[in-house]
This record gives sequence, C-alpha cells and structure tokens, in this order.
Amino acid sequence: MRRAYSNQLRLDCLPIEQITLNFDCRDPIVPVLAGLQHLYSQVELRDQVTALIATDVNATTRNDVGREGFSYWQVLVLGIVRLGCNLTYDKLQDLCENHRALRGFLNVGDWDETSFDWRRIRDTLVLLSPETLAKINELIVRHGQELHGSARSQVRADSFVCETNIHHPTESSLIWDGMRKLLPMCRKLSDSLKVSGWRQTSHHLKTIKRQVREIAQLSASDSPQVKAQIYPAYKALLSHVVLLLDRVFALQNAAKQAALNKTQTHWVEKINHYCELTRRVGDTAWRRTQLREKVPNGDKIFSIFEPHTQLYRRGKAGEPNQYGRLVMIYEDGVGFISHYHLMGREELDADVVVEQTKIAQRKHAGEIEDASFDRGYFSESNQAELAAIVDHPCLPPRHRNQYAQWLSEASVRIHDSRKRHSGIESAIGAFQRGNGMKRCRDQGETGLARYLGLAVMGRNVHTLGKLLISQANARCEAARSRRKKAS
Repeated sequence: MRRAYSNQLRLDCLPIEQITLNFDCRDPIVPVLAGLQHLYSQVELRDQVTALIATDVNATTRNDVGREGFSYWQVLVLGIVRLGCNLTYDKLQDLCENHRALRGFLNVGDWDETSFDWRRIRDTLVLLSPETLAKINELIVRHGQELHGSARSQVRADSFVCETNIHHPTESSLIWDGMRKLLPMCRKLSDSLKVSGWRQTSHHLKTIKRQVREIAQLSASDSPQVKAQIYPAYKALLSHVVLLLDRVFALQNAAKQAALNKTQTHWVEKINHYCELTRRVGDTAWRRTQLREKVPNGDKIFSIFEPHTQLYRRGKAGEPNQYGRLVMIYEDGVGFISHYHLMGREELDADVVVEQTKIAQRKHAGEIEDASFDRGYFSESNQAELAAIVDHPCLPPRHRNQYAQWLSEASVRIHDSRKRHSGIESAIGAFQRGNGMKRCRDQGETGLARYLGLAVMGRNVHTLGKLLISQANARCEAARSRRKKAS
C-alpha cells in the first residue's frame, strides 16, 4: 500500500513547511532541503511529480493493498537527497535514521520506527524509469525558471564522460570475467540436466586464471624479449577458451531439447548472455594478437558486466583514456540543467548538437536567444542549422587560424557568450563532484540513464534551493556561490 504523501501528521512531526533550516550552514543538504520544502508547498507541482512517480512505482501493482511502503513523496526525497548530496546508500540510510531535519521531510518523527534499510531504498529507487525522471526534471526546471524570470533566454552546453564502474579492461581479464561467471552456471545446469563433461570445472578455472596471470606478468615487463612471449601466451589462453566454449555450445543445444523449469531457464539466459560476450572478446583478442589486426573501438567490449561502456580519448590532462559514456548537458541562465542527453556508443558531439538544441529550445518554450558551444561541436552544416534554431549561436571553428579570424569578425554579443561559456566547465565539475557523475555506481545502461536523471534532479533542486535562499537572504552562507551564471 502506498500513498502520495502523509495527510495525517504524527504528534512528533512538524508540517514540512514549518521545518526550520540553518542557512548559515554550508553543507549541500541545506539548499537541497530548502528546494524540497518549496516543492512541497507548491500543491499543483507536488501532485504532478508524485503522480509521475506513482506510474513507475505501482506500474504492475495496486497501491491500496499490502503492507505500507514508502510514499511517493518519500521516494522523491530519497532520490533527490541521494545524488543531490552525492551519498552512498549506506550514508543515506544513516542520515534517514539520524538527521532530524531530513526525517521531518520524510514525515518520520522521533517515535517512528520506519525502516530505511539501504536495500529497501535501492529496491524502491530502481523502479523509477529514466523517462519519468526526465519529465520530473522538466517540471522542476520550468518552475524554477518562472521564479527567476530571465533564465530561459541563455544556455551554454558541453559534454563530459561519465565513467562506468569497471576495472581497467584488458582482453585477458575480460575473458577471465566471462569464464568465471560462465563455467559455474554451466556446471549447475549440466548437473540438473544429467549432462556429463563438466566434472573438471574447478580445474579449468584454475588453469585460465593461471594463464591470465602469466599474461599480466608478461605485460608488466619492460624487456622486449619478455614482451615477445605475450602473443604465444594469448594463443594458449584462447585455444583453451575455445574448447570450453564449444562445450558450452553443446550444453546449450541439450538445454533446447529439454523441458526446463524456471530456475533452469534463468541459468540458460545467463549462459547465453555471458557466452556471447566472451566469444566477442575472444574474437577481438584473436584478431589483435594472432592476426595482428588493428581492431576498431566499435568492435571491442570494455566490460563483461557493463558492455555499453565506450573508450574515449579526448586529450584531457591526466586522463588519456576514459571508459564510460558521453553525457551532454545544457545549463540555463540561472544554473539549472534544463536539458541532458546520454549519447550512444558511436555518437560524438557534432552528431547530436542540432537535434538536442531543438529539444532544449522546445523545453525553453522557444525563448533561447543565446547558445554557446565548444569547438568540438563545429561543422559547417551544424553552424547553419543552429542559426535557424537560435538567434545568436556561438559555435567557434575548430582550427586555430579559423578561430582567430572568426573571433575578429564576431559581434560583441558573441564575444560575451564566448567569455561566459567557460562557466559550463565549472558546472560540469560541480556536477561530477557534488552529484556523483564522475563515476556511475549503478549497473547497466538503464541504470546509467536513471543515475543521470537522479543526479540532474538533485542538482536542479540544489540550484532551486540556492535561488530561494539568495532571494530571502543573499548574505547567508547557504546562498553564497563563487560560480558565475550564464546570464
């Protein structure tokens, strides 16, 4: 059973509108809670947001039977506070149990023994879909822009790599990841189907692990004579893996002819998944080490557990290689992330800028007049198409000679946009450090999209809280910021 929010206050709870926050505290939770307090006071907006959350949380269940779960308002608070303050689930659980103001926002008093176990929080938040979070963010940003007045007229956009939670990928380590997941499940399935050939599973795992360690030791050496032994070591590993994958294929055929129960069907699905990924890694390893081919990134897999991961080499200082996915964000004149986009594996900045700017213009009700971008977005066609979408696009050419000429011919308005554009780097830095977007801690591509939506929502509520606090008292510590806005 779930409710939108608690209508009946307990004796040990204050109404959320009456909770007092310390605006002389510089902790990020203060503006986040201030933004939540304002959202709760806006009845129409609050009802729209909780209705969207209800469509996901109770998508396949009824909300009027069963034991009581988190209310939709509590789900919103937990999701915003988690990434609005860059908290782990364990830290969020501790704050829900001990932070008096946060418990007040959750409608939980000192006498209430409601469980906020981190597993319960996680299992509830993963019910939210990325599409629903995008709609909630649009509602919050639209309301914040109306409070500010002129935030919609200017945007600045840039992209960054959100890293996935993986270890450093080598082909040998990825093969080990695949086989250590694959072989134990094959052993279970073969035992349940009475199929022979899997008695030496432990021996095969030990052999593969020894071969992988040998390759790692050879790779760590600086001696050319030692490094020359890497390719023969890969050949021995791949030959062993191919024999085992042939046995897996035979087991898959045996499973197709048998009547499987639910558990066996789950095992077969997992085996098919890991077998396909391991075969792909083995194929690229064979092409690179035995055929001496240069394998393109599009054919590679950089993680067995996060196969959507891509390799980026963007020339960033201290980060020659970044493993993750590109994210593009648009920041408006007051600091709201008004639009965001998770790019595909093969997409680059110049491929998406026109389409995403059209979406951003729609979200701003057609009021964007100035939009600034980096050189990576430049192309002749993009420049022409952006000029039809925005009155004053600032899109500098890539080549330094062309850039110097473009800068000398640019108007004062373009010069001002170019000077303000560097602030998007500050926004990205704050987004990565303050909202957990340096590395995604959720699993899968859908998990990454959900994580991005929650992080944007946390950042926007934080910005809304800062805006409200500065309007009430611009001199207090919670309202101070060194960041320059886009306007």
